[in-house]
Amino acid sequence: MSTEIKPATTTGRNNDRFNTSRKAELLNKIEGIPDDINKAIFFDQEGIISVSEDKTIRVWLKRDSGTYWPSIVNFMPSQCSALEYVPESRTIFVGQENGTISQFVVSEDCNRLTAIKEYLAHNARITSLIFAKNSGWILSASRDKTFAAHCIETSNKIGGYTFEAWCTSMQFDSLSKHVFIGDYAGQITMLKLQQSGASLVTILKGHTASVRSLYWSDGPQLLFSGSADNSVIVWDLGGRRGTTYELQGHQNKVSALGYCKSTQELISAGEDSVIVLWKINCMRKAAADWVESDTCQLCAKPFFWNIKAMFEQKALGVNRQHHCRNCGKAVCDKCSPNRINIPIMGFEYDVRVCNTCYETLKDTDRPSLATFLDAKHSIVSIDVDEEKKHVLTVGQDRVIKIWDLSNLW
Repeated sequence: MSTEIKPATTTGRNNDRFNTSRKAELLNKIEGIPDDINKAIFFDQEGIISVSEDKTIRVWLKRDSGTYWPSIVNFMPSQCSALEYVPESRTIFVGQENGTISQFVVSEDCNRLTAIKEYLAHNARITSLIFAKNSGWILSASRDKTFAAHCIETSNKIGGYTFEAWCTSMQFDSLSKHVFIGDYAGQITMLKLQQSGASLVTILKGHTASVRSLYWSDGPQLLFSGSADNSVIVWDLGGRRGTTYELQGHQNKVSALGYCKSTQELISAGEDSVIVLWKINCMRKAAADWVESDTCQLCAKPFFWNIKAMFEQKALGVNRQHHCRNCGKAVCDKCSPNRINIPIMGFEYDVRVCNTCYETLKDTDRPSLATFLDAKHSIVSIDVDEEKKHVLTVGQDRVIKIWDLSNLW
């Protein structure tokens, strides 16, 4: 089975992203889970581990027939909301709705889970888990608005931090021991984690809605954040540069992120049922800062709150302020009726531009810097097997899909 790809436009004058020149193959689908799947990851050579709202941990193995069947179905005390797997020790960490982290070991024949210990980490649903193998820490974030770090050797809590909003996502840089935690308010908090505890470094602000997913790429020192505001922000933290730029290619909430190191491509997915492969190793331009003004910066007509100027110019009526996505100028609707894509700024679909910028951009070559894959289900999480060039997606339809992207990578 194959699915259509919506790749880059080459002329820059056509924003139709649908094209059948490149394809990704849908290798397999796993169905039959009776409740919402919260996370699924690749396991060993031909396996998958999933956790779901039906309180189960499932280990799926690929049979000779090519289909996946569960070799382990383990029921937990509450809904399973987060998952982390450590292949070196065959260890599984599962976060639950009740705030508990459960640690298991998968047997070599993949037919048994052995319970190791539990960590009473939180008072509410755990949203993210990370095992810091160089330090021996299990890190967790929760809807109880807290972050916690436990030592797996002693089971002791080594640090924590409290936020003003639900913790929704988390990433960790093992080299610098920095933790990045996204929250429901749209902020990303950067903490420094040490044996003595966690301390605040900075807060990254850029999203206007909850941060649904984070991904840290330690090579280029980039942090990627996907949000319910439909955008992805790239935070360049290497060398303390602190520069950012946005990627606008989704039409709905961005809920999952991954990365392919060999091609230097970010993978984003969300509730618009689309997977986007973004080229990261190319020159991009940060979007312009929006200028605030009492009058249109092209025609000088006053905006509706500028009552004095409206009477002086006898320009009565509602004149709303808009912004050109290319230059950032404050403009009225009549001075910005055109829409155009600006891939170098991350705008893969048409956005508002002023008349001046439209005349400049319309005849320029604007090749797309992203590839679009129709996943045909609203996605809640993804996992990437870069060696096999496979991507796993979990949908709101309670289906797990495995995609072969070898034609794209």
